[in-house]
Amino acid sequence: MTKKAKWGVTAVIVLLIAGMIAFPRVKQLLISKKGGFEAPVPQGTSLRNRVLNINAEVLKYQSLSDKVITAGTVIPDEEVDLSFESSGKVVAIYFTEGSHVSKGDLLAKINDNPLQAQLKKLEAQIPLAQDRVYRQRALLAKDAVSQEAFEQVQTELDKLKADIDLVKANIAQTELRAPFDGVIGLRNVSEGAYTSPSTIIAKLTKISPLKIDFSIPERYSGEVRPGTRISFSMERNDGTVDKLYASVYAVESKIDLDTRTLNVRATYPNIKEDILPGRLTSVEITKQEIKDALTVPSEAVIPEMGKNIVYKYTNASAHPVEIETGIRTESRVQVIDGLNLGDTVIISGVMQLRMGMKVSIDNLY
Repeated sequence: MTKKAKWGVTAVIVLLIAGMIAFPRVKQLLISKKGGFEAPVPQGTSLRNRVLNINAEVLKYQSLSDKVITAGTVIPDEEVDLSFESSGKVVAIYFTEGSHVSKGDLLAKINDNPLQAQLKKLEAQIPLAQDRVYRQRALLAKDAVSQEAFEQVQTELDKLKADIDLVKANIAQTELRAPFDGVIGLRNVSEGAYTSPSTIIAKLTKISPLKIDFSIPERYSGEVRPGTRISFSMERNDGTVDKLYASVYAVESKIDLDTRTLNVRATYPNIKEDILPGRLTSVEITKQEIKDALTVPSEAVIPEMGKNIVYKYTNASAHPVEIETGIRTESRVQVIDGLNLGDTVIISGVMQLRMGMKVSIDNLY
């Protein structure tokens, strides 16, 4: 073997020995970088003997509500676009924009001078027509005139009165009156403008009470009926949120085929008139409320093979317990069977727990 070959064999042997020495440390470093153990587990130590720091909660009775949360819209109790029933020139506007008006208040007027003149003409004929009827009735009593002659003058009087009623009805169409109590909005015409029945003068809105429109999934249709109390949230100008209460007064007669939801309408007094229609709100419907319920946090429950498992703290170790659950909320689950009042349930690190594993409580709630 040549001298150069001997040096090559020696170099290979040195590299192999160095690799064998460095491999365990390199392996440990790679495991640490990949999220493995920060330090090697001493020989003879098992998961059962490890002590895991956890948080726990002592079961106690508390109130639990099963709720349906949905979006709703605030709408006015009544709302209408005001317009005249006939065409003509606006001669007077009697309302102030944004003010309260009462049912029957005169809001605006269009020119009715020709109708007023016609009314005076007809009313002037009434005395003569009534006198004719009086004379014909007297003559009829004496058989001086025929029944037909009396009925003719009576018909003329009735026709005259009907013509007067017709003119008065036409005059009434030149007056715009409030159909209900409410707040009148901004006007769209000025005095002197020519209007027709298609011209909207202003909008009248009744905001006390208000209505809350919302819809619920069809599976909850049996939970809501007239008289059901709901709550809804409204954000104030200062950023605070008020929780208000309303009462359902009407439910749609069928399920919406497109959305598979049921439309519901509730009413809120809005006595102070501090909530305006058109706002979006969050509606809560309480389906069931239990005053004394045993509950655990949702994160403490582990679904496993169709069962619900929680870990109970006993003698400084974790023990799995199968529970029967009831209603659920966003953060809590009702326990019907499997746990008792005063039991301590582990609520953190539950995915790392094993039967009989040693645990240490950091925080007890």
